[in-house]
Amino acid sequence: MSNRGILVEKQGDEFVCSVKDLDMPVVEEGEILIKVSYSSLNYKDALSSIGNPGVSRNFPHITGVDLAGEIVESNGSHFSVGDKVVVTGYDLGMHTKGGHAKFVKVPASWALTIPESLDESEIMSLGTAGLTAALSINELLDSKVTPNHGKIVVTGATGGVGSLVVAILAKLGFSVVAVTGKEEKIKYLNSIGADQVLLRDKLDLESKKPMLKGAYAGIIDTVGGKILAYFLKTLKYDGVATCCGLTSSHELPTNVFPFILRGVRLIGIDSVECSLEKKEHAWKKLAKEYKLNTLESLTTKIILEEVPPKLQELLLGRAVGRYLVKVGDN
Repeated sequence: MSNRGILVEKQGDEFVCSVKDLDMPVVEEGEILIKVSYSSLNYKDALSSIGNPGVSRNFPHITGVDLAGEIVESNGSHFSVGDKVVVTGYDLGMHTKGGHAKFVKVPASWALTIPESLDESEIMSLGTAGLTAALSINELLDSKVTPNHGKIVVTGATGGVGSLVVAILAKLGFSVVAVTGKEEKIKYLNSIGADQVLLRDKLDLESKKPMLKGAYAGIIDTVGGKILAYFLKTLKYDGVATCCGLTSSHELPTNVFPFILRGVRLIGIDSVECSLEKKEHAWKKLAKEYKLNTLESLTTKIILEEVPPKLQELLLGRAVGRYLVKVGDN
């Protein structure tokens, strides 16, 4: 069996990302070897490809923070050869070799059986972004926010997580307000379910007012920074916000008034280290209640050779929707 994938190599002070022939992983006790059919692209993959030390420190390195495929070897685990599994999060593609390779070994404790109503292509069209979207929406619904309570704001709406959140919320009957910096993507956002689109540069992000008019029942934020701080001020009483990203900033310049005067709640979302049980629940939602019949329209399918330039698009903020990476021979 031959193996190939995306390898990031440090050459002097630079990092070079390309498709290379790779060694075959050696499976140890408690591990499984997966023949990968599909992976996807995420912002962490882009950071890893340029040697961001907060994501990856060991080079040469194989990118890919998620994967779906078939088990071809199982050493002391509860899985059997032939099982179809999905792996997202934990240390995959960060400090251990990731899913952008034909054969990948992982601890069996990282894997979940793919739900019957999703195939490998569909589950990786969702990938880590879909899992994060489902975890965010679950928190909103668990907090008893319903379409009757009012509009939901989605920031970073053209990105992978944002696009999926917009589409799923629309499917569930919510009125969605999408926030973006890309004026040329307004039609795209309307087409996937946004009732209203707000352009980032039209927002008064420098407002010094501690609170603004309560206009929204919830926020699903993917960017952090001043954008999240601004919309926290606009939540209605008992409003709920979730936060899963920091592409705008890791800082949050806010105040306590929305929390102590309107009972606003801010919930952090982590799809990396959350329990397998929580992940499994989210995947089941994505396979049933949250399942999209428009998923293909949100997804661009690429091959391994196209991964390096697409990672650059992610870094430059030009990516829209999801990138599905065909890894195997299927």
